[in-house]
Parts: sequence; C-alpha cells; structure tokens
Amino acid sequence: MLNSVSKNNMKKLIIFLLPVVLLASCVDSLDDYNINEKKATVVPPATLFSNALKGLADVLTTPSVNTNNYRLYVQHWSTTTYLDEPRYNLTARTIPQALWQAVYRDVISDLNEAKKILNADALLDAKVKANQLAQLEIMEVYSWAVLVNTFGNVPYTEALDPTNPLPKYDDAKTVYDAILVRLDAALAGITPTTAGFTTGDLIYKGDMAKWSKFGNSLKLKLGMIIADVDAAKAKTLVAAAAPNVFTSNADKAAFPYIGTPPNYNPIAQNLNILYSTRQDFVGSSTLIDPLNALNDPRRSSFFTTVGDKYVGGNYGFLNTYANFSKVGTKIIEPTLEGLLMDYAEVEFFLAEAVERGFITSGTAASHYNNAVTASITYWGGTPAEAAAYLAQPAVAYATAKGDYKEKIGFQKWIALYNRGWEAWVEWRRLDYPKLSPPTGGSAPAGLAIPVRIIYPINEQTLNPANREAAGTAIGGDLATTKLWWDKF
Repeated sequence: MLNSVSKNNMKKLIIFLLPVVLLASCVDSLDDYNINEKKATVVPPATLFSNALKGLADVLTTPSVNTNNYRLYVQHWSTTTYLDEPRYNLTARTIPQALWQAVYRDVISDLNEAKKILNADALLDAKVKANQLAQLEIMEVYSWAVLVNTFGNVPYTEALDPTNPLPKYDDAKTVYDAILVRLDAALAGITPTTAGFTTGDLIYKGDMAKWSKFGNSLKLKLGMIIADVDAAKAKTLVAAAAPNVFTSNADKAAFPYIGTPPNYNPIAQNLNILYSTRQDFVGSSTLIDPLNALNDPRRSSFFTTVGDKYVGGNYGFLNTYANFSKVGTKIIEPTLEGLLMDYAEVEFFLAEAVERGFITSGTAASHYNNAVTASITYWGGTPAEAAAYLAQPAVAYATAKGDYKEKIGFQKWIALYNRGWEAWVEWRRLDYPKLSPPTGGSAPAGLAIPVRIIYPINEQTLNPANREAAGTAIGGDLATTKLWWDKF
C-alpha cells in the first residue's frame, strides 16, 4: 500500500516538475520571466526618426500659449482671453521651458539615439546607412538652429550626456559654425539614387533627391541669417546652396498630420470645435488691414469673415471673439500639414541673395514674384490671382514701398502666416514690417517685442552657474538682448 501511494505521489511530482523543467530550459535566467512582451526593449531608428519629426513639427506648429506665442509676437493673431502673451510676459507660464525641453528631449535626443543604433548596425548597406544618417543630421542641424536662433548660447558639446547634469553653454556663433560643417558633411554623404529611411520618413518617404534639396535649402537659409554679420561667409554658403534648392511647391518639407488624435495638427487640437471649446484667438488688424488694402487672395484661407468682411482685432488688448475674423477653417483642419520649409520661403531668400550680390542667377524681382506666386497658389489661389496681386503698384517689386529689405520683409511676413517662429526669425533679421508693441489703455509702459526667448526658469534652479555665465556672455538673459547675428 505504501509503495502504491509512493509511486502515485512520485508520478504527481514528475507531472508537476516537468513543465517547470521545460520552461527553465528555454530561458537563460530568471530575469527572462520579467520581460514585458507588449513593451519594446529596442526602438528601431526609423521609429525614433518619425517621432523626432513629429516632435519638431508639433512644437513649431502648436498655438498653445504655454509653448508657442510667435504668431502673437509677429502680430498675425490677437487674443480674446489672455494678455500675458501679446504683452510678452515670459514667466507667467513655462513658455521657455516648453520649447527648450521639446527640442532637446523629444527631437535631438531621439535623433542621437537613432544614430547610435544605426552606427552599430554592421549589416546595413553602406549607402543606405549613409543616407539615413544624412536624414538624421539634416533634422538635427535644423533643430540646433531653432535653439540657437531662439535663445542664443545653449548647451551643445556637453548636452544630452546623462552623466553630466550641469552642461556648459556654448557660444551661439560657435554652435552655428559647427552645425554648418555638419550640414555640409550630411549633404556630401547622400546618394540620391539610393533610398534612406522610407516608412520612418514621414516627409519625403525616402526620396533622397528631395532630402538633398531640403538640406541645401536649409543651408541657404542659415547662410542668409548671418548675412548682416558675416557677408563673406554668407555669400559662400548661399552661392553653393542656391543651385540645389527647392524649385516648386512640391519640394516643400511638411509633416503630414492625419485626421485623428494624437497625430492631428495641434492647431486643430486647440482651435477646432470638434476637439476644443477654446475661443482664444482672432486675426490681428496689424495683418488683416493690409490684406484688405491689397485685396489679398489668401484672406479666405487665413481668416473667416464677419458680415462678409475681414475684421482684425486690436493687438495686445482683449477682443470679443464674435466681433472679429477667426482663424481660417483651412488652418484648423486636423489634416493641415505642418510646414518646416517651403518654396516661397526659398524664393524670398534668393531674391534677397541677388540684392546682396551673393548670386547672379535670376533677378530679385523674378525670385520675389516666384515667392509671392508660390505662397498664393499654396493656399489655394490661382496663378491668375497671383499675377493680378503682383500687378498692384504696392506689391510690384519695382514700385513697392522701401528698399529690398522692406519689400521682401513685408511680403515674406504675409507668406509666413501660420509659421510664427519662422516669421519671428525673419522679422528680427530683416526688421520689416515695422511692428510696435501695444501702447495706451491698460498696456504697461515700456513693452518691447521679444528679440530672443529667455532661458528656462528650470535652468536657473538646476544649472545656475552655467546659465548665469551664458546670460552674461550674450549681454543679459533678457528678451530684449539681440542675438549675435541681429545687428540692426
């Protein structure tokens, strides 16, 4: 009886232990039991690349008052609810921190991680790898340019090092020079007939010929930004880039938002009644009045009407939402693409480059006409409407008011509608149109439109010595401190 019981118990024990033995033979250690199969342990470079593209497009496109108030600084929009932003209060909200963190953490960090993984891949075709690294580098150069052209000196050589929580700030011009070298190297590494990232490339789907155009257009832009402070270097950059830049609206670098959250355009998230009840913004009279005077065909895309008229709100003061033109229905569409660079912008640069003697191809007037036409047709106008618009004495290059900076600056300011950060850069660089801060009424005395964004408050707390040194080096951590290239 005892033997029978023992045999039965032994059988049960074997049956119990066998699955354990089989499972144990499939793993190297008990740590393998803790793997979350629903959470990736390694993110592919293509995923990191697409996430970085979206992060950059989001921060430059969003109208959130916590992050991006550049449409207000260039006076394309006015407010109905808040006055801190159009009166340039940078500390009431975490505005500097939001852009700083988004570009460092959500963009450059992902691009760097993607490069590490790519460089470690010994099996990837060499030309494909070089193209993918070039795509990552072009976007990283773009991102560093956003940081240095917003803040001035920023952490660069010691940035993104988890072992160094107190990175020093590098001189902005030194950073600028370094990213220009990196951009040239990236362009030299492109093989146009070989694909780069494809599924992860949400801009050009791996078309490296278009990436080459984008990179050269970025080089043109970076060259023109320093034209007033280093004309010789600017000329060299511009002359090299100009033959290889965008040649039509089809070349634009645009992030393709889709119609469903969370990948819809952040303007829709904030302003479309399908997703938000907020009524924070109306068009500004600073922009709408000249659009009306010129019968600009882009008005219907830019703004809605009030009683069949386009009516702009008073900039820097509160406006009743129902009484003024709202942001246009095309702008608040969830699928509206997020522009990073377009053909109109490039043609304006070329017009200016001719005037400065940097290039001899074409005339300033022809490039200017191309730019205005590209902007109007991009927003749904016809070539005939563009031609009629350009025929007006106040628009035609030969008769429009002012010198080339004023002619180009004014029309570029219009064409960069809905691209507030870019419009702010160009307004600082060209000094046109002449914009004034709010005055009178409840507006505090002495307001000044920011020409840089102050460093994040977090930096004063977490990295105080380096942040203080950086502020001293640029002439003060103030919104009124001009950056090194902003000389006039």
